[in-house]
Amino acid sequence: MTVTDLVSYEDALAAYDPVMGLEVHVELGTKTKMFCGCSTELKQDANSQTCPTCLGLPGSLPVVNATGVESAIKIGLALNCSIAEWCRFARKNYFYPDMPKNFQTSQYDEPIAFDGYLDVQLEDGEVFRVEIERAHMEEDTGKSTHVGGATGRIHGARHSLLDYNRAGIPLIEIVTKPIEGAGERAPEVAKAYVAELRELIKALGVSEARMEMGQMRCDVNLSLRPNGTQKFGTRSETKNVNSLRSVERAARFEIQRHAAVLSSGGTIIQETRHFHEEDGSTTSGRVKEEAEDYRYFPEPDLVPVAPSREWVEELRATLPELPRLRRNRLLEEWGISEHDMQSILNAGAVDLITATVDAGADSAAARKWWMGELARRANEDGVELAALAITPEQVARIAALVAEGSLNDKLARQTFEGVLAGEGDPDTVVEKRGLKVVSDEGALGTAVDEAIAANAAIADKIRGGKVAAAGALVGAVMKATRGQADAARVRELILEKLGVEG
Repeated sequence: MTVTDLVSYEDALAAYDPVMGLEVHVELGTKTKMFCGCSTELKQDANSQTCPTCLGLPGSLPVVNATGVESAIKIGLALNCSIAEWCRFARKNYFYPDMPKNFQTSQYDEPIAFDGYLDVQLEDGEVFRVEIERAHMEEDTGKSTHVGGATGRIHGARHSLLDYNRAGIPLIEIVTKPIEGAGERAPEVAKAYVAELRELIKALGVSEARMEMGQMRCDVNLSLRPNGTQKFGTRSETKNVNSLRSVERAARFEIQRHAAVLSSGGTIIQETRHFHEEDGSTTSGRVKEEAEDYRYFPEPDLVPVAPSREWVEELRATLPELPRLRRNRLLEEWGISEHDMQSILNAGAVDLITATVDAGADSAAARKWWMGELARRANEDGVELAALAITPEQVARIAALVAEGSLNDKLARQTFEGVLAGEGDPDTVVEKRGLKVVSDEGALGTAVDEAIAANAAIADKIRGGKVAAAGALVGAVMKATRGQADAARVRELILEKLGVEG
């Protein structure tokens, strides 16, 4: 039964309880592939980073990437998992053009990490624990480009092109246990979990985890069961969702779609689905296989992986401060609210602000510039904050120039503009553009005298006790000095010359 109409989200939750399972694939930032020595460098000519092993040619033999194993253990430890004392790889058999061997080397019933959890914080401060079933090692597939047709998918395409550069790149797949009890907040929990996981992966330094580049992608499994019941419903799996917002939208859409099918007497089909960014909808992909359909069997060409307990503990000792603990510490150090921290997190500014403070800036100034002027510029340019052509050290220098009175806020914004335009470091931009604050008392005094003489009526009001009118004279002086005067000092001089107490 095909249902195109959705029930409202409220009606769906009034009748059904959502259960989710999230599978996140993370491309590791190793220099070479998981089972061969081919480079993993991005944006190279198609099929230029391949060899007999990652192409699955007869007689080729794989070798496990030690850094990939190390990264998998670090991820497992950070997710509070147990690390297997002995595990091995398996062959997951299926035919698809972008899998050149016709099987994927993965882990099946013996993952390297299992039984963990990740606590995630929702926007209102509530903490939700997501339990982790497993984190296992595998390899990525190649990339298919479908030429012709309107959607870029295989349906309607004239032909397809295959690039095997990505085939064999190390992946860690992180699988949650069924996520129950989230209720109406299930989509929000899904988004928060993937966001927290992304921050954790980045903190570990094992991947840049850039979702827009496919370095991290999420499969959203969702089912509904009637409220008050325990048996899970039939699930759908929305594949390769590649942004935090889309994870939330995909979960929400599937809740509404499932509810529409079930409430109209239909049956949910266990299938994979495609997510559409343009409208947040999903469409059917293929009927979902069960594990036995992949005919898993142990990989005969690879020896088991048996990490020693000493090595595991050595790696545990190298783990950085994990993101949630770090945020709680910064929240205290910076003296800000949970809401402010969430805004900083949403903007991707935590690391940038921290680095700016480390470079000598006051935390309030660092937050002000990154979350204000620079966030505005990033939004105008349609890029992430970190992509702006300015460093935390340069932001700290501009903040220092403001703190010492060499720049005011207006001149600082012009300095940011120059740095972002590639005109040089902050001091060079200030020098070239002539942006320093006019601090010569004589020159300021002359400008104030001229403003008073030109605005006698306003000066009389100030002498009569209407001190607020001084703002007009301050504006006149700032205009005369092209905004390069210290407005506070200008106000002081005006009141002094008019013989009025501030």
